[in-house]
Amino acid sequence: MQFDFHNPYPTTRIPVFARNAVSTSHPLAAQAGLRMLWKGGNAVDAAIAAAAAMMICEPVSNGLGSDAFAILWDGKQLQGINGSGPAPAGWTPEYFAKKYGADAKTPPKRGIDSVSVPGAVGMWMALSQRYGKLPFADLLAPAIEIAERGYLIPIVVQQKWDAATAELKGQPGFAKAFLPWGRAPNVGELFQFPAAARALRLIAETKGEAFYKGEIAEALARFSKENGGAHTVKDFAGYQPEWVTPISKNYRGYTMHEIPPNGQGIAALMALGILDKFDLASHKLDGADSQHLQIEAMKLAFADTYRYVAEAQDFKAGNPVKGGTIYLTAADENGMMISFIQSNYMGFGSGCVEPTFGISLQNRGHGFSTQPGPNQVAPGKRPFHTIIPAFLTKDGAPVMSFGVMGGNMQPQGHMQTLVRMIDYKQSPQAACDAPRWRFNAGLELNVEQQMPQATVQELVSRGHRMEVINDNYQDFGAGQFIWRMGDTKKEGYVVASDSRRDGLAAGF
Repeated sequence: MQFDFHNPYPTTRIPVFARNAVSTSHPLAAQAGLRMLWKGGNAVDAAIAAAAAMMICEPVSNGLGSDAFAILWDGKQLQGINGSGPAPAGWTPEYFAKKYGADAKTPPKRGIDSVSVPGAVGMWMALSQRYGKLPFADLLAPAIEIAERGYLIPIVVQQKWDAATAELKGQPGFAKAFLPWGRAPNVGELFQFPAAARALRLIAETKGEAFYKGEIAEALARFSKENGGAHTVKDFAGYQPEWVTPISKNYRGYTMHEIPPNGQGIAALMALGILDKFDLASHKLDGADSQHLQIEAMKLAFADTYRYVAEAQDFKAGNPVKGGTIYLTAADENGMMISFIQSNYMGFGSGCVEPTFGISLQNRGHGFSTQPGPNQVAPGKRPFHTIIPAFLTKDGAPVMSFGVMGGNMQPQGHMQTLVRMIDYKQSPQAACDAPRWRFNAGLELNVEQQMPQATVQELVSRGHRMEVINDNYQDFGAGQFIWRMGDTKKEGYVVASDSRRDGLAAGF
């Protein structure tokens, strides 16, 4: 691919060219991953180190009680891994009906009964065991240091931290962990998380076993019981991530890969399959014709996705939810590339934080339905997921590791950025920085203020109901991209990090 490296959009970022690279939404996490590459580790080592650091540096979006997914090129083939956790054994429709009434359609949005078994740490373990070069304890050392010494709160994280406080301050353990000042932190204020450092040290010492079969699992089960939850030590001990074969769709000579359901990656593939029938490049890049085709393709894809992948959630033709997620990617000069996503679902997840070890627990259980259907809650069942890593290949060879985080913006972001790179030859950084739209439901869309006014007006004239939004983070996600430029020991990669977050693309 010969990109046009002219970037027509206002941005604080520039492309990074390197043979070894990490891109995340927080600079300290990118540097944590880079440290592993400097030590002789590979892309998987770098991704785990960055993921652990992200749990401390961006706790609004993920924590030690998160779930995760990844797709990686191991040098010979593409592999996927599903690190989402299941429902506890005690979760049945009757359990929730008894506690919350027969009219409750889903488990609660927050609190201990929104917490399915966390899978992220288990996925770190599985990735390290199969592919890692460095000792597992080395990978967590940067995160432990950051948690103990603290870091200064960046701008975007602070905004979301403050926005979540009013809703979550009463949840068990939340105020002690995340409001030590009696309020959300200010920009530039030092945040330390000694309880999480304690957990990370124990996870490092036991290669993760303490989280599922040891002291941390026991603390989590005790915490759940004290707060009226159903989790037991057996629920944690029985967890294993699942290696999966990515699903794929050809598009303009490339092949797009996504994690199979219980995630929503199939929506991006369906939308691209529709667009493959149209000559998008014949339309103006940011013009109404191109955007209209993409919007309609995404609507159709969402309609089928929520009908057949998670029918019981009754999302109609979309109705995307807002999420709290981090995405990162890493690549090394030997050709290994990994696309990695980690999330507590909504901002700060359940709001519940086990105090001894600072385990901030996700609220993925809210993604279940209590009503009959494919997504009805059941013991040991995994809920429908929004988080999806993506990967691009061409003729069976790796091309790009990428993702766009942010609830149901994710498949929309995958499609929009990929169209820009493949159909319009925009560089990964320009595709990151370009204005996006977000389909909600029916005729309703949000659009970034950077979208040309003439395009917005024309789309409105065609019947779209467009709301221009100034808060880019909240509605339009953020991405990280690594595109292979050729021989990885010679040309290496071009790396991008979305300007909508506090991120960094780093390499050497």
